[in-house]
Amino acid sequence: MRAILTLAGLAIISAPALADTMEVGVEIPRLNVAEYHRPYLAAWIANPDNTVAANLAVWYQQGRGAEGEGETWLKDLRQWWRRAGRDLDMPIDGVSGPTQAPGSHTLSFDADSPALNALEPGDYVLTVEAVREVGGREMVQIPFTWPANGAAPVTVSGETELGAVTLTFVDDK
Repeated sequence: MRAILTLAGLAIISAPALADTMEVGVEIPRLNVAEYHRPYLAAWIANPDNTVAANLAVWYQQGRGAEGEGETWLKDLRQWWRRAGRDLDMPIDGVSGPTQAPGSHTLSFDADSPALNALEPGDYVLTVEAVREVGGREMVQIPFTWPANGAAPVTVSGETELGAVTLTFVDDK
């Protein structure tokens, strides 16, 4: 009996650490165009059947003209809108925010955050969609397994509206 307890203890000790934090890096490229508008962006975690498991971020124009005018154009984030957006009341505390300037931005979620805490163990897809007025539309996806353990960072790159999008799981311990 003692040998079984020792082996079980070793299995627990040698198991890879589960990630404490999920970081999503999003690069918004600087475009050389005559009329530049900051992109609207939605980032979410999708189930294998493409339903939304968690909304991570929605960036849109806020405080422009009549109150809520920027919300009118959220439907241009077509995939996010069809899967989740049309059923939500904006703004969403901790999810929605203003559009961002070109550059690198990081979204960070600890394992106890509402977005990750509700995830059941299994396969998911990180999806980031961006659309810009007088511009284009682009969507990138990164599959992952939750809970993440020992996963290396994964980067995919968009072609126009998105630069590098990186998914990293960090063990803070």
